[in-house]
Amino acid sequence: MDLQLTGKRALVTGSSSGLGEAIAGRLAAEGAEVVVHGRDVARTEKVAAAIRGQGGRTAVAIGDLATDEGAAAVAAAALAGGPIDILVNNAGAYEHLSWADATPEDWRNTYEGNVISGVRMIRHLVPQMRDRRWGRVITIGGGLATQPMQSHPQYNATLAARHNLAVSLARELKDTGVTSNVVAPGAILVESVKDLLTGIAPARGWGETWEEIERGAVRDIIPNDTGRFGKPEEIAAAVAYLCSPLADYVSGANLRVDGGLIRNVT
Repeated sequence: MDLQLTGKRALVTGSSSGLGEAIAGRLAAEGAEVVVHGRDVARTEKVAAAIRGQGGRTAVAIGDLATDEGAAAVAAAALAGGPIDILVNNAGAYEHLSWADATPEDWRNTYEGNVISGVRMIRHLVPQMRDRRWGRVITIGGGLATQPMQSHPQYNATLAARHNLAVSLARELKDTGVTSNVVAPGAILVESVKDLLTGIAPARGWGETWEEIERGAVRDIIPNDTGRFGKPEEIAAAVAYLCSPLADYVSGANLRVDGGLIRNVT
């Protein structure tokens, strides 16, 4: 299927690794020119070089979106090659903290990095999309926005805020040709997750092979209808669809890609 992204320019924040890297690669494969963003120059350039090696068109933007200055620098670098048609707000991070451990400063820093960072990029880039009467804003959220765990509460709350602001933005952009949507991944098997699960497997009695470990982790931690973890490329495919002109009639939506982990009908 041709997603009609040739000629579009996309900025994927936090795309020097993990989900962002997969999203950037998929959009480039669909014909978009992708601005790869990260804070580490070497890692970001490596992702951009890999995309170019596959025949894709790419640029690089370096900066910390948790600061006004860093976000402005990223926006300027992204716009240096032309208008941005697609903004994927993927950048974010979390620490595995309990309610007792998460200080007000932890909450403040997490909100700055996971919520206000995206707001900054929206403010820099969306007005120009509105002027051109076409654009896409995709926010990467997650099931913890609606079904939070007792652990890492500061992170759960920022996911809820990301979902909320994305829908509010969709309402703001009514009749402009610019849409705003959420893609909400479930448990996705990036390298850091695999390393974590392998490390805790002996204490959980999950076995020794990866197949045994994954089966035990799904059963005990993330029971879902597919019986496995998701893949980064599955999230990337969902994002690519919502970026496409084929999704013109989709706005304010939450597309869950979680194997049925979140069990509600909304």
